[in-house]
Formats: sequence, structure tokens, C-alpha cells
Amino acid sequence: MPLRVVFFGTPAFAVPSLTALAASTHQVVAVVTQPDRPRGRGHKVSASPVKEEAARLAIPVLQPVRSKDDAFRAELSAFAPDLGVVAAYGQILPVDLINVPRLGMINVHASLLPRWRGAAPIHRAILAGDAVTGITIMRVIKALDAGPMLAVAETPIAPNETSGELEARLAAIGADLIVRTVDAMAAGPVTETPQDEAQVTYAARLQRNDARIDFARPAQYVHNLIRGLNPWPLVSAELGGRRLLLLKSEPIASETDAGTRSVTPGTVLGVEPDALVVATLPGAIRLLRVQLEGRPATSVRDYLNGHAVHVGDRLAPWPPIDPSAPQAAATT
Repeated sequence: MPLRVVFFGTPAFAVPSLTALAASTHQVVAVVTQPDRPRGRGHKVSASPVKEEAARLAIPVLQPVRSKDDAFRAELSAFAPDLGVVAAYGQILPVDLINVPRLGMINVHASLLPRWRGAAPIHRAILAGDAVTGITIMRVIKALDAGPMLAVAETPIAPNETSGELEARLAAIGADLIVRTVDAMAAGPVTETPQDEAQVTYAARLQRNDARIDFARPAQYVHNLIRGLNPWPLVSAELGGRRLLLLKSEPIASETDAGTRSVTPGTVLGVEPDALVVATLPGAIRLLRVQLEGRPATSVRDYLNGHAVHVGDRLAPWPPIDPSAPQAAATT
């Protein structure tokens, strides 16, 4: 029997799941998303991607400021939902709200739980150098991302894949898996597997200072930082007195390590037609795509057509450290 579904989601990651459910045999009776907020470079107040998709699908939209509001819970209850589906909604849901749908709520989570519970599982997987990730459909409970698992789909992480590219793939995988899971729940009880608490890791929310680069780290670490923080908050460095966003890179094979240990990290080791080779410690990376602050993104080939870069030039961390600012005390 088709289920009456209420969908909770906000960013672009959640849109494919909403679209897929709306096209399934089930009925999405309402969409809950975050209130309209300033977005983008101009900070213009605009609707979330999920709200825009709900409008296209002619599905009623609810935008509570606080999910704990009694009035919102009553409004949601009036839709008589069988099931709640959550995908990157952006608020912690209280237990009394989780219990409104007859079958409770399930969540589309972008990791292989119990690894990377929390707000930034895609980015943290790449930053950590994980080779595999995936989607977990889990039951929503009071504890953060700790509910039993109903379905899992794995996918490899490509060596040069960015967080933005991986997110788009996982969104599509999640859309397929959530429809199959809701189909199974409509047909009868679904096996729910508890998470192994001994294997839990947490994906802390990203901060702008996460993007501060340190070339005195191994090449793979620097490469993972560049791709893991693309499209936000983006790693940048200072080159020739200007801020340069580093958008795409690749690490150079480890056999070059010995030759870079005596070079200051961040030094330009080579200027190729389509890349800048930059020293790390150990190793080196090839920068392939960059963006001057305030300018469009470009290939390094095009960047070099308008900007002279020489072997021996140095990329420094951005923002520069203010020597007059108080420094954190050393710890042992």
C-alpha cells in the first residue's frame, strides 16, 4: 500500500530524494524545509533548493523557525503521515515530532555509518583519505545519527574527486536507495541493524579556518584538503601578493619526495603548460585549476597566460599570520 510521506530537507543534496519519492507510488503530502535566508554572493533572501523543487511539484511547504513549536507539530499531524523522510534538513528533531508519523522517520545519511556521524560526512571522508563511502538509510532517534540502519549502498571515492562532485553522486544514490527502502517498509517490517558504537567517528561541521593550507604536510594530505574543501570553504594561498583559490590538484608520485625535503614547502618547483608544481613536505602537488579572488575560476593553463609565475616563487598560507596577534599557548 502506498505511504503518505512528509519530507524534511533543505539543500541541493536532498532534492533528488524528494523528486524520486514524488515520482514513486507513494504520496509526498508535505515538505518541511528551513526558512528563506540570505544566500549566495549577494546575500539575497531566497528559498532553499528543496522549497523550489516542492513548488515545482505543487507540494505544500512548511517552514518552521523551530521544529519544537507545538503549532508546527499540530500542523504536521494534520497531514496524517505514515512516514517521515529526512535528508539534510538542518535542525535536530525532537522525539515528539519524530513520533508524529505512524512509522516514525528515516534519514538519508551520506556516509557508511557508524563512520562519520554528524554535519559534514562527505567532506570529512575526503579529508581523511577514505577510499569508500556511501549512503545509509537509518531510523531517526533522539541521538545524532545513531539509529539502526535499514539499508546501505557503497561507492568508491575517486582519487581526485571533490566534495562537490561526490555529493552529487551520493545524492543520486540516496534517491534510489530511499525509494527502495520506502517500498520495502510499505510491504512489511524491514530489518533494522544496530550501529557498532565501537566504530563511531564524527564529522564536525566545517569552519572557514579549516581551509588554511599548510604546505609543510605530505602531498596527499594537501591534495585531500584542496578537494575536500571544494566547493566550500575553498583552500587558498597567497601568490604574488594576491589571494589565489586552489580548486583542483593532484599529488605527485612519492619517488619525488627525497628531492623536495630540502626545499621550502610552498615553493614552485615547476611551471608546466597546464600546471604549477608546488613543494609539500614530503612530495609535491600539481595545481590544475585556480581562481584569483574576485575573478572567475580558470585552468592553470589560462591563468599562466595572464600571470607570470617562476620556479622559486612561493605560495604562502592565506590569510597571512598577523605577528602582533596573540598566539595559542604551546601544549605538550
